[in-house]
Parts: sequence; C-alpha cells; structure tokens
Amino acid sequence: MDFGEGYVSKEHRELHRSAAESADPSSVSPLQLSPKSSRSPKSPRSPKSPRSPKVQGKGSNLSPKIFKQSLSQIDGRPKKGGSGGKGTWGGLLDTDDMNFLDPNDPNYDSTEEYDQSNEEKKTTALDEYKKKATIIVEEYFTTDDVVATINELRELGKPGYGYYFVKKLVSMSMDRHDKEKEMAAILLSALYADTFEPAQVYKGFSKLVESADDLIVDIPDTVDVLALFLARAVVDDILPPVFLKKQMASLPKGSKGVEVLQKAEKSYLSAPLHVEIIERRWGGSKNMTVDDVKGRINNFLKEYVVSGDKKEAFRCIKDLKVPFFHHEIVKRALIMAMERRQAEEPLLDLLKEAAEEGFINSSQMSKGFSRLIDTVDDLSLDIPNARGILQQLISKAASDGWLCVSSLKSLSVEPEKNSIQDSTARYFKIKTQSIIQEYFLSGDVTEVNSCLEQENSNNCGELNAIFVKKLITLAMDRKNREKEMASVLLSSLCFPADDVVSGFVMLIESADDTALDNPVVVEDLAMFLARAVVDEVLAPQHLEEIGTQFLLQDSVGSKVLQMAKSTLKARLSGERILRCWGGGGSSRPGWAVEDVKDKIGKLLEEYESGGELREACRCMKELGMPFFHHEVVKKALVTIMEKKSDRLWGLLKECFESGLITMNQMVKGFGRVAESLDDLALDVPDAENQFAYYVEQAKTKGWLDSSFSFTKQEHANAIENDTS
Repeated sequence: MDFGEGYVSKEHRELHRSAAESADPSSVSPLQLSPKSSRSPKSPRSPKSPRSPKVQGKGSNLSPKIFKQSLSQIDGRPKKGGSGGKGTWGGLLDTDDMNFLDPNDPNYDSTEEYDQSNEEKKTTALDEYKKKATIIVEEYFTTDDVVATINELRELGKPGYGYYFVKKLVSMSMDRHDKEKEMAAILLSALYADTFEPAQVYKGFSKLVESADDLIVDIPDTVDVLALFLARAVVDDILPPVFLKKQMASLPKGSKGVEVLQKAEKSYLSAPLHVEIIERRWGGSKNMTVDDVKGRINNFLKEYVVSGDKKEAFRCIKDLKVPFFHHEIVKRALIMAMERRQAEEPLLDLLKEAAEEGFINSSQMSKGFSRLIDTVDDLSLDIPNARGILQQLISKAASDGWLCVSSLKSLSVEPEKNSIQDSTARYFKIKTQSIIQEYFLSGDVTEVNSCLEQENSNNCGELNAIFVKKLITLAMDRKNREKEMASVLLSSLCFPADDVVSGFVMLIESADDTALDNPVVVEDLAMFLARAVVDEVLAPQHLEEIGTQFLLQDSVGSKVLQMAKSTLKARLSGERILRCWGGGGSSRPGWAVEDVKDKIGKLLEEYESGGELREACRCMKELGMPFFHHEVVKKALVTIMEKKSDRLWGLLKECFESGLITMNQMVKGFGRVAESLDDLALDVPDAENQFAYYVEQAKTKGWLDSSFSFTKQEHANAIENDTS
C-alpha cells in the first residue's frame, strides 16, 4: 500500500508495515487510496447509504475511481456493523445482552429460561413488598395502631419477606424520636411468633447488624441506637442472647457491626438492673412499656390466685388493651402454675374461661404455650421435672378443648444428645486432662471456659459429662484446695443439669475401680454430690433421678446417694458443705464462709445507712455466689426486725424482681430465720410477730409459696418432707 506525501505520519507508516508483515495475504485484499483524496484511509461509503454524505456536483473531491465505485450496487459499509470480517473477534463493545434462548438451538435447556423468569418474578415481588412495607411503617408511626398494622401485614402476605420489614421498621425509627423507637420495639414484640416466624426476626436483626457501616453514614449514633434495639429485643424475648455471640463470630473485625454487638452486651445487658433501664430508655411512647405490662400481668395473676375473682381478672385483661401481648398472660400463668402446684387448678380454669369467652384468642393461647416449650430446659433449673409438668398441663388443656395441640411442638421425647465417635472422645479426654491440670495451677475459670468453647464448640452433652467425670476424678486424688476449686469450676461452667447428672452417674459406675486408689471414694463422691445441690448446679430432684439407676441396696450408688441425702438433711448443712474443703464457694480457693458473711454484713450496713440501690446490687453480683444469697435474705430480715427499718425490705424486693435472688434462695433465707427465732427473741421480744408479718408480706408479693410455715416445728417437718 502506498501513502501519499503529507497525508500519513511516520508513525502510521511503521504501524502499517508491522501489520502488513503479520497479516494473512489470502484473507486481506489490498486497499488503494487516491493521493488527492481528502478522506482518511477508510473504506469508502456508498452515496446510497443513509450514513454517507450527499454527492456534490463538480465541486466533489472524489476521484473518478472512487466515484465509480460508489455507484456500484454493493454496499461498501463494513460488515457486521463495523466489527470486522473473517478471522476477527467482533466489536470492542460487543456484549451478550442481546442474546436470547432459541428453542430450536440443539443446546437449548428449558430450565435456564424457567430459572431466569423465576428470578425476575422474585425480584419484582420483593421490590413491591419493599414499597408497601415502607408505606405501612409510615402509617404506623402516624396512627400508632398496632392491631391495624398487624392486619395490614397479614393482608400483604409474603411471610418469607418478614425479615425486610423488621429491618425497615428499625432503620426508619433510628432516625426519629424516642417515641417512634419505642413504638417500633412494641410492634416487633407483637409481631414475634404470631405474624412473623422467629427465624425472620432473627434474620432481620442480622441484616441490620451487617448494614451498620452503611447506616452510620446517615445516622451518626447508629452504634448506640442499634445496640439498644438489640438489647431491647433480648429483654423482650424476641431475640436469643446467643445471637450476639454468633453474629460476633461472623462479622469482620473492626466493623461497626462488631461495635454494636459489644456495646449491646457490655453497656446494656451486663449493667445492673439492665431490664428496667432498657425498658424505660425510650419513655416517649404513649403506650406502656413491655416491662409495665409484664408487671401488671404478674400483679393481677397473684391477686387472682389469692381471691379467685375471675371477673376482676378479666377486667384487668381488658384494661391492658394489648390483645397482641396476651401470650405473655398465658406464659406467666403457666409458670406460676408449675411453681405453685396448689394454684394450678384455678389458673387453668382462668385460662379456659378466657379462651371460651374470647378474652384470649386461640393464636395467643398457642403462642404462650409455644414460648414456654422453647424455654422448658432453662425452666428445669428452677423447677425439677418442668418438662413432665408442662406435658401434663398441655394434656389437660387439650382434653378440655381450649388448646390446639397440633400447633405445638412435641414434648414427649427428650431432646436427642449428640452421639460422638470413640476417637473424638479419646481426643477430648486428653485435652480435658491438660485443661484441668492447668486450672489447678492457675485457678483461671475464664480460661477453662474459653478452652471448652474451642474443644466442644457444639456443646455436646456427652463431652460435657466426660469433663465433669474427669474434673472430679482428678480432684479426688488431690488435696482439699483442688476439691474446692473443682466445685467452684463446676458451678461456674453452667452445664445443663442433665449433663452433670450423666457425669455423676459415670463416676458412680466407675467407683469400684477408683476405690483401688482412693479408699474414701464414697465419702468424696457424696460430698461432691451434696455440694452440687448446695451450689444449685443440681436440684434435689436430680438425686432421685440418679438413684433410679442404682436400685440395689448395697451398691456403691445407693451408698453415695444415702450419704449425700443425710449430709443435706443435717442442721445448717449449707454452711457445713460449703466449708468442708476450707472454701466459701468463691472463685478464690480458701475464702472462708466467715469472710463471705462479713462482706454481706458490710454491704447491708452500708446500704441501710443511705447507700445506693444500684451499688448494693452490683456488690452482690461481684460476690459471684448466687447459691449463698440466702445469707443476704437472713441478715436483711434480722436487721429489719432489730432496727424496725423497711429500707432493706426494698432491697430484697428489687433483688427478687430483677432475678438476683431466686425464690429458692428466698425460701432458704426465711427458713434460716425461722430456725433462729428463739435466739432472736432474746434481743427482739416481738420477733415472732414481726416475722409472721413479713412472711405474709413475702407470700403476697410472690417471694414465698403459700405453703411456707415459720414455726420451728412446722419448718423442721417441711424440710424433712422436701428432702425425703
């Protein structure tokens, strides 16, 4: 190809030369340009082409050769829209957007077209749901009508998109006033397990945490507000506490989501009196807080048990004006019936009539039972055989026709325990031995917890039982210091009671072999078993469960159980058992009971002289001895009767309502005061009358069961009946 002078630069010539050397001569035809052509060296365009300029007359610059070519019938435009000819790769900006599925294509797959249409439909449905959800949230913030909002969501349908509504509701309220935040929390509690499945609520909060980095761009206080929403969800029982831990593991370090989770756990859920603080943080709503509603439900149920007035109870249900929260009435009534068996019949009658009269609908009734089924394992820690009692209540309700059993989970079968392979068990035993030996040297309970989470991440019951057995076996072969440390660790690990029972059963089964090295194995095992009951790791009922597996009178198991029961029946058995190895049950081995009593005495004295309620509760928590809180109850009652001051009574009230002191510890504390009434009367002449008054007050407030008796002889008989 020749280039005329003045038309092409030196660089273009070099480029052309290299292209000519590498081109295939058979596929490229030579292109000639007139030296006087004003056009660049490109293919000439036909004058008939709509893209070509009109041919001028005599003033045209086209050479005769070019003009002749332009009159040809062949279109001179580049083939394939300018994308090259044979042997080329197509145009630079070619994409597959214009491709379509041809049914006549030999490789045609109908599923591809079906999947594509399905994806388009899902996207369209979600977009439509998003628009309607935004409108519903806006209307709810304007009307504050929970029932109407729930009805609109039911009409909208698409429960599989519930997670988006949760996310939208919370994110929209975060940028508004406290009133809207409180309204959002109340609506979520109303929607939970009734309109939206728990999994949808869980997923919605997961999406919120993941999007914290985006939310903070528009909402600067995202970390604090979202952390409070998470804490509120945990307090309202719509989000499990384990949510925080699981999400923490799935988020990248340094993200805002991690900050949200940490703040929710450390700043809110770990704070003293956190329930009250969280419930009242957004006091801007005209609705009652969930805590207020729960308190009113508790109060009218207690009044009903005492008076038996159903009309008054139904009036209270109406006055609450929270039909979406009636499941809480069902749940609390059932728990009260399980804790106080004499109140079972009137409470079931109340629920039955409430269902028949329409005060509580069938959906709320089923939801209340379902919530209790979900928490029955935790309930078993305070109520022995809670699963069996709840099964009886469900059977009675179903037989009377006011409960639909088909909508509930089954309770007849115990949850299956994970089976493990022999190799896994062997490996875990080796790791367990090194963990326990290191603990005996360092005394670091937190490190043991961390190691167990790594080695038994699935919380397998069989592995927990193996750890219990190994811990006590190694401790029995050492001094009292290690035995005390083993008991402290066992009470700190919070293993399920069934796993601890399995561990003790394994220990008793291997007691004959252990006796070869430890002649006093029966006494040691009995003391460990009694200590587990005192520390509330096991309930007294679990001793009977262990006894069913060792029925022979002369067996080692029978001897261990008999000795453990005798130890627990003895006078002041709790103090003696805590002191048996020279410790006081604290994480500091060797901390004597007297030291603990002295700390409790100073704590009560400081509060009684004008200390803060929150500080007193914090000090009690720091003791780390929930199994010894009966001493707080005893000392507080004695001080109240001696000084005739009710300030400490308020402390007991707060501790019980916040769950710091359990009913079991309250009963023990009152019982110990009843035992010492004769000695107390020497300093306080009217001690018995005062104590009788406070017992009645405690029964009214629900601290004590109505069957509690305080005279010395009656109390001794009651203790004997409980332990027999």
